[in-house]
Amino acid sequence: MRAGRAELRVNAATVGEALAAIVAACPALADMRRPDGRLVPHYLLSLDGKHFVTDLTETLPNDARLLLLSADAGG
Repeated sequence: MRAGRAELRVNAATVGEALAAIVAACPALADMRRPDGRLVPHYLLSLDGKHFVTDLTETLPNDARLLLLSADAGG
């Protein structure tokens, strides 16, 4: 909702590049990243719905789908 769109296509070779492209396209999400580029603790990033990623250098396969999840206060 904060991004203003349900999906965004970016060209990125790594998770870190994808996060940078997401923030560039959706400035309202800038607070999802720490100064070092990692996600703040109340966000999770799932790669293809198979596992959560935290390593910004992880290579993204072609046509990978990242799902950005935010924790809601109160559970």
